[in-house]
Amino acid sequence: MSSTADASRLVIRIVRSNRKTVSIQISSPEEVTVRAPLRMPEREIRRILEEKQSWIITHLEKAARQAEERNTLPALSAQELNNLADAALKRIPPLVQQRAVQIGVRYGRITIRNQRTRWGSCSSAGNLNFNCLLMLCPDHVLDYVVVHELCHRKEMNHSARFWALVASVLPDYKASRKWLKDYGPGILSRMR
Repeated sequence: MSSTADASRLVIRIVRSNRKTVSIQISSPEEVTVRAPLRMPEREIRRILEEKQSWIITHLEKAARQAEERNTLPALSAQELNNLADAALKRIPPLVQQRAVQIGVRYGRITIRNQRTRWGSCSSAGNLNFNCLLMLCPDHVLDYVVVHELCHRKEMNHSARFWALVASVLPDYKASRKWLKDYGPGILSRMR
């Protein structure tokens, strides 16, 4: 695969599983992960990679630009993180309460954390965790993360039923997901 990206450093990881289709994921500026069915011949995987070459190159270059941008963002100080956590404690619980009534679910404890990899989580006991860095995101993104975690109170998975439930509350949730995918890594990188 030739491109302006450094092809000599490119790692193509193939993960086989009990699935019917192939998916291609840009894991980093130097790594492409291909998820393929167990019995798919390697030559078929290579054919698909060649067919998707321009898409892969475009997204590798985008990942490289985003990684470079992340390195230029300043780290958050302990005081800034405390301020974000305080703001989150004021904003998130009322939003959770409002959305829980709308979705028709109950929840347990709400905890605000400083996390490097997750925006939120929901335990099987119904306890909700949210990243204080959500305070650096637009309101629609914060709302999406709250709705996402509350929907796990009905569906503890990411099945089609789960996403249909999210869409019933936030029909345009995909825009917020895309925002997190595009800009979230830069925000998370400020936790050093």
